[in-house]
Amino acid sequence: MRIENFKSRMANRDIMAGTFLKTPAYELIEILATSRLDFVCVDMEHSPYDRARADACLAMARALDFPVLVRVTHFSAEAVLQVLDMGAVGVVAPHILNAEQASDLVRFAHFGNGGRGFAGATRWAGYGKQTMAQVLAQSSRETVVIAQIEEPEALANVEGIAATQGIDGVFLGPSDMSVSMGYTDTNSKELLEALKRTGDAALAAGKAYMTFVPNAKKAADWVQYGPHMFFIGSEQGWMKAGADADAIGIHALSE
Repeated sequence: MRIENFKSRMANRDIMAGTFLKTPAYELIEILATSRLDFVCVDMEHSPYDRARADACLAMARALDFPVLVRVTHFSAEAVLQVLDMGAVGVVAPHILNAEQASDLVRFAHFGNGGRGFAGATRWAGYGKQTMAQVLAQSSRETVVIAQIEEPEALANVEGIAATQGIDGVFLGPSDMSVSMGYTDTNSKELLEALKRTGDAALAAGKAYMTFVPNAKKAADWVQYGPHMFFIGSEQGWMKAGADADAIGIHALSE
């Protein structure tokens, strides 16, 4: 029931831990599904996923009932449709600047006039085992739509974006926002103000709120601004940190 309950957990503003998956390997989905993470986000925007490798990862996620979001390469109907049909529980769309784009994103992610093309024979729909009514109900019950806030223009419109009907959550990208503001790190007062404004907007709209953090310590520092879902680094960062820690310990034996 992990996939089935994911959207309601978001709506309840449960504290959840996830990570970005940068390596396009279904075996990593298999491994992380045994961890205490609540979800993973396949990062197609910044990683070398093609459609086939994303499909394999999402097949494994569905088989293991593990919630996997996909950050799509760009904001388009085609990109959203493909990953949802493959089995993603939801999408994270980069560079959403205003409520109009947020509304388009919702339309792309759900069935209806001008929206997501209907197909009952996809993995997500159970390969034809459900009626049309059941597929439509599953979309309403399960599909998650997240707008990423990463530029000052988006921040200026964040209240409208968060209030858009069908948007389930907003994601404040601290690195992109900082770079867009002209900074070279994520330590500015302006970023903290952006985190708080986005958090206030999400809370007022009754929506989920998430951000990226490098570790649990940063999450503890930033939870005061409202985020309750944390994308913690990536599997690449964890592998490197673990490798470095043990290598340093081994090298110390010669001292």
